[in-house]
Amino acid sequence: MLQKFDERNRDLVVNINGQLVHRDKAGISPFDSAVQGGDAVWEGLRLYNSRIFKLHEHLDRLERSARALSFTEIPSRAKMVEEIKRTLAANKMRDGVHIRLTLTRGVKITSGMDPRLNQSGPTLIVLAEHKGPVYAKTGLTLITSKIRRPPPEILDARIHHANLLNSILAKIEANNAGADDALMLDARGFVAETNATHVFIVRNGDLATSRVVACPEGITRATVIEICAAEKIRCIETDLSLVDVYGSKEMFCTGTMGELAAVIKIDNRLIGDGRVGPMTKQLSELYARRTAAEGVSVVDL
Repeated sequence: MLQKFDERNRDLVVNINGQLVHRDKAGISPFDSAVQGGDAVWEGLRLYNSRIFKLHEHLDRLERSARALSFTEIPSRAKMVEEIKRTLAANKMRDGVHIRLTLTRGVKITSGMDPRLNQSGPTLIVLAEHKGPVYAKTGLTLITSKIRRPPPEILDARIHHANLLNSILAKIEANNAGADDALMLDARGFVAETNATHVFIVRNGDLATSRVVACPEGITRATVIEICAAEKIRCIETDLSLVDVYGSKEMFCTGTMGELAAVIKIDNRLIGDGRVGPMTKQLSELYARRTAAEGVSVVDL
């Protein structure tokens, strides 16, 4: 799975600390914490028909992550929403858009890790692109990565930080194996998530997903759990081993950028009959209904 360049994005306007600039002229300081150490938090948002789905849930997670990293200053909710609106308006965007919202600790007075060197406030970046769901609806192929997700006592995955080398190393493994993505285990050998998404499996008509121990609190993951509760579909959060995955009837990934995407093969083993299963189709349809009907309006009609 390799994303392709969308010509509609050639002349994007990017928002950096309130300044709207052409993508080719956008830049941040080499003294910015994101450049020096991946010291930033981020969210992926999706725009559906002028509304952002689960906007405030995403901003809640961004703010929690920034507080966990002891950011001394966090832009107000109103300020972040306003900059998102300005960016969408500048690009005349209304639908089929993915927004990467990044908040860094800001610019340092001199190079170094010490957060006390950050004395000019954070850097807020709003990058909006024309981008539909990135995963093929025909199903994904995964491999299990040798790279493990760290436990909370090393680095708590609930901090949605921008230092993604752990995931990038796993993605390189998937690329080298000719797979779409990599399944990542925690230090105990249980399923964490893929390098980019949360995972669910179907067994005996019920749904199961890994616990939030070595993976972040996913917004799409939470929405699927909400849908299951509303539809009386049993869904549990538990430790999942590779044996559970290999023996599942269906498997799918969840994430804002890709929505729901079936997994049809992992480690050269077919999942179920190797096709998108009925539970995955049902939940995908129910998720689409929610995104079509819910969300916070951010575009003036």
